[in-house]
Amino acid sequence: MLRINRDKCGYCGTCVAVCPEDALELIDAYLSLEGECIACGICARACPLGALEVSNEE
Repeated sequence: MLRINRDKCGYCGTCVAVCPEDALELIDAYLSLEGECIACGICARACPLGALEVSNEE
C-alpha cells in the first residue's frame, strides 16, 4: 500500500515519471493514486522529499 504525505509532497512529478505501473497521476498540483500500485517502492526511493511510503499493510 502506498501512503502519500501531502504535507511533504512538492508535487514535482518524479514519482509519476518512475512508476512502472503508471499508478500515480499529478493533476493540478494534486498527487493521486489512480492505478493499481504493486508496492515496488520505486516511487518512494525516487521522491526527493520523502513524501511517499510503501508498506505491506492493506
